[in-house]
Amino acid sequence: MKIILTAIFLLLFKVTNAQDLPADSTLKNIDTTNFGKPDNTNIRNTSIYDTAIDSRPHNKYGDLLNDDPAYNHKYPWYVPAVKVVISDATNWAVNKFIFHYDFANISARTWKYNLTHGWEWDNDHFGTNFIGHPYSGSLYFNIARSNGYSFWGSIPYAIEGSLVWEYFGENTKPSKNDIINTPLSGLLLGEMLYRISSNILDDRATGANRVWREILAAVISPQRAFNRLTQGKMFRHTTKEVYQKEPLNITMSAGMHKINDNNKFATGQTNFTLDLQLDYGDPFEVRHRKPFDVFRLRTESSFGISRKILGNVTGYGLLFGRNVVKGENGTLIGGFQYFDYWNNKVFELGSLGFGVGVISRIPFLKVSELYSSIHFAGVPLAANNTSFGPDTSLFRDYNFGGGLEAKIEETFNLKFVSIGFSGYYYWLQNYENLKGTSSIGILKPRVIFNLSKSIGLGFEHQVYYVNRHLKNNPTPTLHLTRTEQKLFLQVFLEDPRRRGRYH
Repeated sequence: MKIILTAIFLLLFKVTNAQDLPADSTLKNIDTTNFGKPDNTNIRNTSIYDTAIDSRPHNKYGDLLNDDPAYNHKYPWYVPAVKVVISDATNWAVNKFIFHYDFANISARTWKYNLTHGWEWDNDHFGTNFIGHPYSGSLYFNIARSNGYSFWGSIPYAIEGSLVWEYFGENTKPSKNDIINTPLSGLLLGEMLYRISSNILDDRATGANRVWREILAAVISPQRAFNRLTQGKMFRHTTKEVYQKEPLNITMSAGMHKINDNNKFATGQTNFTLDLQLDYGDPFEVRHRKPFDVFRLRTESSFGISRKILGNVTGYGLLFGRNVVKGENGTLIGGFQYFDYWNNKVFELGSLGFGVGVISRIPFLKVSELYSSIHFAGVPLAANNTSFGPDTSLFRDYNFGGGLEAKIEETFNLKFVSIGFSGYYYWLQNYENLKGTSSIGILKPRVIFNLSKSIGLGFEHQVYYVNRHLKNNPTPTLHLTRTEQKLFLQVFLEDPRRRGRYH
């Protein structure tokens, strides 16, 4: 399966970079001298927007700043509302008649019970709550998004889908954590998938090129593909670009993952690792920003002795922001949404956050650059386990809570080597079950030797630690630490319209 996914993303990169400049005559009114150049010399060095920048229809690469409304009609509100209900009904039918799950045995009696007996913290498996439900939320969100609604206008439909499912789609009481996590994490994942699929789609394309674009977009955003089919967009042909597109860098790495015994370097079991990182948008272009004009999504997978395959999913998206540019130095300051999923030998952790962040680029001596990304956020919903390791059953062994998180990602790029460091910290207080607090940290120093412009050989040392302080528990304090190493080959697929790899 992962080989297939790798091939998909290689094709994704190919098609996202096969785009022509729009044939739209409005380009005649734009200074195209610097389209595709990697710096901001076409924009004055300032943090203040001027009217020309705010009102221009294209970014500096020549791509649309918004989906063309003439080709992306906004349907009446009841169209996505009905489709959300149909989506829930389809999901229920699959669970009931194909998988025969007990929770899908619903009736008028279970509906009445759910409507009158309040809400609870559910007992679903960790992966169900922090991967399955965010993905479900992204489907609801994209039903509205692909019916012509904006980012903000699509959020009520993600909430609708979650409410309908909680009350009428299963025979258990409505879940407090789901009504928070499904729509909020769903909108983050949903907007990311919508933007990536927009980079793939091109209604000007024909033949095999068009077929591959439609297939890849359908894999990434199935609800959008269904709407394109029913709306006739899947087969229409236009003479100009009709979707917003932004530069997209893809970083893939594969190699060995060593999980140490008793934290002794390079000991213990060895797994195969496959990681993927997507960096969307140019954070250093001076312009007006909409939600998710800049985002990052990263996944880490491991295959071997451990039954845990998906070890990490982290992502953040810009909600609003402003650029400060001085010469070659670039900075983006703004508000962000965050999603984190960790599942390893030391802990399970899922969190949803909102906060502030700074992304910056500082060049040195024309041959090197320092990329920095620093974030601080509040966490309204999180979960982390209370045992000595990750969940090994299908029952809940974690508490729901909330708190704070901080992240730092630094990369110093030299000509032949890249030196980096990533750090993540979470402070969480439990809302229910076992009262107490947890502090969790992840440290990841690394070095990558550049064998060519796009291929590198890398080494990363990983440190995971957790401190738990539980009240009225036989084991009130728990301290765990684990070290791991990765040796990997990295492929960096850089969008020619965007410079820089800030890992």
